[in-house]
Amino acid sequence: MRLLRALLRCASPGSIPQQVDFYSRFSPSPLSMKQFLDFGSENACEKTSFMFLRQELPVRLANIMKEISLLPDNLLRTPSVQLVQSWYVQSLQEILDFKDKSSEDSGAIHSFTDTVIKIRNRHNDVIPTMAQGVIEYKESFGIDPVTSQNVQYFLDRFYMSRISIRMLLNQHSLLFGGKINPAHPKHIGSIDPSCNVVGVIRDGYESAKSLCDLYYMSSPELVLEELNIKSPGQPMQVVYVPSHLYHMVFELFKNAMRATMEHNADRCIYPPIHVHVTLGNEDLTVKMSDRGGGVPMRKIDRLFNYMYSTAPRPRVETSRATPLAGFGYGLPISRLYAQYFQGDLKLYSLEGYGTDAVIYIKALSTESIERLPVYNKAAWKHYKANHEADDWCVPSSEPKDMTTFRST
Repeated sequence: MRLLRALLRCASPGSIPQQVDFYSRFSPSPLSMKQFLDFGSENACEKTSFMFLRQELPVRLANIMKEISLLPDNLLRTPSVQLVQSWYVQSLQEILDFKDKSSEDSGAIHSFTDTVIKIRNRHNDVIPTMAQGVIEYKESFGIDPVTSQNVQYFLDRFYMSRISIRMLLNQHSLLFGGKINPAHPKHIGSIDPSCNVVGVIRDGYESAKSLCDLYYMSSPELVLEELNIKSPGQPMQVVYVPSHLYHMVFELFKNAMRATMEHNADRCIYPPIHVHVTLGNEDLTVKMSDRGGGVPMRKIDRLFNYMYSTAPRPRVETSRATPLAGFGYGLPISRLYAQYFQGDLKLYSLEGYGTDAVIYIKALSTESIERLPVYNKAAWKHYKANHEADDWCVPSSEPKDMTTFRST
């Protein structure tokens, strides 16, 4: 709390709240994968990127900062949420320092790139820090259905906003930060114009396998099948961000391996994980099937709920550790990565047998367009409106004794 107040005092009186109010009136400008690619490969200009980001970043930051302020007071007062707020205030102020700089000032443009890198690094641990704030709130005040629904709504939007802001920061810093990644010389920033989908999937499997071997002294094998309907006989490639795909498949492999090892522990025979990859005219689809016992239908939604986790509380300090189970945010964050460019991630479970996880990715770069939250009256009403009673009957946990009913 004191850190946040100190940051607010550093700016001129009332400037940050006023700037948040001003920039939150604008809607973010979603970009397509093709736009990212075209700019980076053909028209990469640091001055153009500078002019766009100094307008777009405040809009994206302010939109989500307005929603942070609508969280329950007790959640806002937790030290972790206060720390996250202070990062956003500081980052917004640093971007706004460039709003009156000339686009012809090479020194200012170079300084802006340094600032972008600094902001990106500052926000490295936003996800675990916000997650810690939710844990602090839950342990102190418990949780009720309305608060749980509001927090779920907020975190989906907050983390999606974070993904989008990080995408912009990464593209600018990788294109103009002066360092070329020798391992990926053909990447346009963080985007691979010819992303080797099968290769990324195998990388995710090997990383999860190493963890599984460490924890369980064994691991399920991978059986992978690929079918290129769009271009038969050609490699399975799309324009995509490999790190996003890796995050999704690594998380799904971890979950599938954990379930497979524990469900089949008595037999010590571990069925393989089957992965089917299909590239069609519109969609790239990755289906991962395990025989880890599945879950009941009523628990599927819980797996995407930030307030619910079957895993023990993590003992890690930062997001850089990769335990087999952590805050329970792996699946919901992975779904956001899939949805960010208009895809999706879905689970289909056969209780007692196993689970199918399906990732959908747009095959066309023109249709892979950012999905961005926007702060408006509809969003405000979601936090402020009273949630009315369900308009469907809720089944009783105990069956009624029909003999107690009498005809009239």
